[in-house]
Amino acid sequence: MPSFDLTSIGSTLASTRRLGPAAERPEGVSFSSNSGLKGKSTVKNGSTMSFKDMLAQALDTVNNLQLNADLMAQKVATGEITDIHQVLMAVEEVNLGLQLTMQIRNKIIEAYQEIMRMQV
Repeated sequence: MPSFDLTSIGSTLASTRRLGPAAERPEGVSFSSNSGLKGKSTVKNGSTMSFKDMLAQALDTVNNLQLNADLMAQKVATGEITDIHQVLMAVEEVNLGLQLTMQIRNKIIEAYQEIMRMQV
């Protein structure tokens, strides 16, 4: 099972978002500068986020990336997008996010199983 480094995946996700000015982007497809998984655990007001909030935010981000990639794939199929490179980058970004999500899920399950094996 491969292991993933959060820093390298985060930088890879950040580099995939360099898609040029908004005029070059297909209509109806949005790319937000804060999409992708972040390793920060603080909110704007300085308080820290709970693990539950961080996990929910990461899952929402991966879901939004998937919806964006699906929309772009539909636009390629209908001929609205001619630049296949943007679509492939969006799909790869979703793939990386999903792999990271699965690794986090696996670690959570391992931790739960380890706790359950503890003798009281």
